[in-house]
Amino acid sequence: MQRVSAVTRPSWTLSLSGPDGRRSPVEIVANMGTYVSRSPGAQVSGLRGGSFGRWADGVNAMRADCAAFADHWQANNEWVLSQPAGSGPLWVVLGDSTAQGLGAPSPEGGYVGQVLEVLRTQTHLPWQVLNLSASGALMRDVLHHQLPGVPDSAELVTCGIGVNDVLFDGPGRLFADLRALLAAVPDHTVLLDLPLPLSYGGLFGRASLPYVTRINRTLHEVAASRGLPVATISAHFGPPWAGKLAPDNFHPSQEGYRDWTRALLDVI
Repeated sequence: MQRVSAVTRPSWTLSLSGPDGRRSPVEIVANMGTYVSRSPGAQVSGLRGGSFGRWADGVNAMRADCAAFADHWQANNEWVLSQPAGSGPLWVVLGDSTAQGLGAPSPEGGYVGQVLEVLRTQTHLPWQVLNLSASGALMRDVLHHQLPGVPDSAELVTCGIGVNDVLFDGPGRLFADLRALLAAVPDHTVLLDLPLPLSYGGLFGRASLPYVTRINRTLHEVAASRGLPVATISAHFGPPWAGKLAPDNFHPSQEGYRDWTRALLDVI
């Protein structure tokens, strides 16, 4: 199978996003931050070795994990699709880097790996997961590149997407894409709402809180009209925050993904 990893970007970001066009605004700032923190003037300014420099290094170190985690799930997907029909119930995952598990020490440390372990243990069934997510994905990427890969045999579909759309798109495009996606997902899909930016993002996070709350409200309203359950990441992923964020202070850590796991298990 081909890797389902296509992502789209508005034209204004392409000159900053690198040759693959997939760097997020967080990574773009971190790249500039690494350069600044290692410049000759950084020693005088105090940036070198400071919290900003460590944050920038953490973001850039995690970029290598994007490729490694994608390779892991690609190999997993190829194996799952090679199995004969009836090998076990199938869970299909749609989403972005959080579905890839980015921020945890390994792909299995994300919410997908944690939930899969619980499903197998509690049901005594050989659940398999087809993870079609892609780091950096937007809602329209799920609609056009991931949804077509969902097999009819899937017993469970989950979809967690939208944080990247907040960073890249204006409200008009975002809400249009949200409604289009929610109209297209299968009837047995469990949606994940967006985490509230209470612990990360600094000033941007605080400023975007009303916007993210509005997105979640729309997601819940449209999901209810279709009878789709929603895993409330917004309610579960919260304080105390110690140890719940990855070095980029943006993705959850493995401990943070435990909150996501509980939110999803509550509605599966």
